[in-house]
Amino acid sequence: MAEFDLTTTLGQYLDRHLVFPLLEFLTVKRLYDEKEMLRGKLELLSNTNMVDFAMDVHRTLYPDQNVPSTLKDKRQEVVNQLKTLQAKTEVITEIFEDAEVQRQIQTSRDGRQLYDFLSKEHGFKHEMINTLYDYAQFQYKCGNYSGAAEFLYFVKVLTPPSDRNFLNACWGKLASEILMQNWDIALDDLNKVKDLIDNSTYTSDLMTLQQRTWVIHWSLFVYFNHPKGRDLIIDQFLFTPTYLNAIQTTCPHVLRYLTTAVITNKARRRAVLKDLVKVIQQESYTYKDPITEFVQCLYVDFDFDGAQKKLRECETVLFNDFFLVACLEDFIENARLLIFETFCRIHECISINMLAEKLNMSPDDAEKWIVNLIRNARLDAKIDSKLGHVVMGTQAVSPYQQVIEKTKNLSFKSQMLALNIEKKLGNRGGQDNQWAGQE
Repeated sequence: MAEFDLTTTLGQYLDRHLVFPLLEFLTVKRLYDEKEMLRGKLELLSNTNMVDFAMDVHRTLYPDQNVPSTLKDKRQEVVNQLKTLQAKTEVITEIFEDAEVQRQIQTSRDGRQLYDFLSKEHGFKHEMINTLYDYAQFQYKCGNYSGAAEFLYFVKVLTPPSDRNFLNACWGKLASEILMQNWDIALDDLNKVKDLIDNSTYTSDLMTLQQRTWVIHWSLFVYFNHPKGRDLIIDQFLFTPTYLNAIQTTCPHVLRYLTTAVITNKARRRAVLKDLVKVIQQESYTYKDPITEFVQCLYVDFDFDGAQKKLRECETVLFNDFFLVACLEDFIENARLLIFETFCRIHECISINMLAEKLNMSPDDAEKWIVNLIRNARLDAKIDSKLGHVVMGTQAVSPYQQVIEKTKNLSFKSQMLALNIEKKLGNRGGQDNQWAGQE
């Protein structure tokens, strides 16, 4: 179902290399015509150095045509550039391969101290950092993400944060780690980029908003693959005012991913649902899809038939979403639980047949599901098998627990608001990101 596909929308905020996994996913799902997908890949490859890949795609797309001479010429040009850059960086790589330099890199915590050591002992010069940066960017464009990450690490260590290339190197390193699926390292790099943007006093408000929008979209790769991701996405997207403002201003479609993270987060769901519902209500006029509408039906309209219908659509949306497909079973299970809990709040005695219909389950499966809930001590209820009813008990959250949950959220919001006010007092200029654009 291409109706709810967000790939085109998300692609506007991603580096073109990060779009390739999304296109490969869509190809497998067969949401679009195969030739249309191949044309899209060819277009993406046009501004990269992955010429051999582009040739393969062209042969598949046009089996009766020869590979264009422009691609052959570009391949030779890329090979020549690679040889030139390799020659320029040969001296630098020899320095980094030195045993004493390796020891200094591992033990030194100060980039300036390491730079002084390299300069004094090995004749290292500042222009070598620029050469290393150019070589890393070239490797990235060629699809050699491990090589790019390695060289960009050295660029980050040796470059002062005030240097223009420092933030760009951080973006490039983040993209490389994402594409290599090194999620722990990618999370560290993501936090580094966030800190640089949030603490910058040189960028304009508009540029800061744009960079936060890039961070939001790039972070989806990390948050939906890292074990702690579903907690982190709630903290960043829902309880960090600057990022929530960015979502509401430039990319309300990200509410799909925030909503999924909340629904599948059993530990924090109760504490954050109220805040999520408020945001979904506020943005319902700018963005809605079955996932956000499911929450609105359930918690705003108390429309259980509507929630049931939206849950069926949610299954299709999740199955065809690159970031959410792995959450499918978890989402359906938790969504059913939410329907059940909400329904139970306003009914003391419920027909199992009626409940099965609301949950899109057969009566036997619904009864087994409720029995498991009761057995796992997640539900205060009992089943009357003769009458085919579920009889509810009372489930009250203690005032102490309510205070704890509200205080935690208010404290976090207050800290972020104070931080945001401090940043507003600084002077702002302009800065771009070579890695976040479409090249």
